[in-house]
Amino acid sequence: MIYLILSIFLSVLLLINFRIFPRFEINTAQAISLNYIVCFALGFSLIPADQHFTFNLKADWAWYCLALGVGFIITFILSGLSTQKAGMTATSLANNLSLVIPVLASLILYNTHAKDFELLNYVGLALAFIAVGLATFKGKGQDLKKGSLWLPFAVFAMYGITNSAINYINLRFIPDPSLVIPVTLVMVLGAMVSGVLLVIYRYFKHQEKFELKNGIAAISLGIPNFLSFYFLILTLTYYGNSGAFVYPIYNMGVILVSALVGIFFFKESLSKVNIAGLLLGLVAILLISYQELGLSM
Repeated sequence: MIYLILSIFLSVLLLINFRIFPRFEINTAQAISLNYIVCFALGFSLIPADQHFTFNLKADWAWYCLALGVGFIITFILSGLSTQKAGMTATSLANNLSLVIPVLASLILYNTHAKDFELLNYVGLALAFIAVGLATFKGKGQDLKKGSLWLPFAVFAMYGITNSAINYINLRFIPDPSLVIPVTLVMVLGAMVSGVLLVIYRYFKHQEKFELKNGIAAISLGIPNFLSFYFLILTLTYYGNSGAFVYPIYNMGVILVSALVGIFFFKESLSKVNIAGLLLGLVAILLISYQELGLSM
């Protein structure tokens, strides 16, 4: 259970980083682009002694993983912008409810679902989309930053697409468990290379020079970014790789803790509609996964 708690805490810490970056005038895009260097170094240092990392471009999965790394950068930048403009609660909800996209991909495209979906499961999938809309809604008198409404939906879509792509790569190219670490590091390598190229591009295009504080921010972002994933993998291992049991608890934990941090530490205001969206999101996760959680409905 300690691994699950750490994974939830570190996932929320990512959003906290994004939330405080503007206070210190951190260049979010630069910090995100460079954080994958930290992720790769940390991941490389945690490779078990009996395994090693090799980078073979001739492998079937190599180019898919490198391309997915670009998707990581895009998703992370959208998540950072959404956290700063739409708030932690809406962004966290959009991120964690994006699980409906890989679920739908498994049902419709991959045909790999381990259970027969019932009516309540499909109701949960539908409610997830509604929940993101309600959590993002801003009524009269609420702080509405320009261009913020679309960001949680973009986060929802991109996290769903990247997670679906990871599932596809796992199903199509990685039957051997020993490839998990090399494949993960190649994904991070793709993100790292594209991030460095983005920093170089912005330097020549916008004369955006590197500042030490952005490098420090990349470290504060990269450590929880990788470790949140690492501890989630350890949690899955502890619970016999029962993702159907672990992910709902993880998602609900991140949503609730993010909402509490946003309200009490960053004074984010939630309307009754937003709160309804938050609660509806939790209900959606329960309906999607109630069989695995041992609930009867």
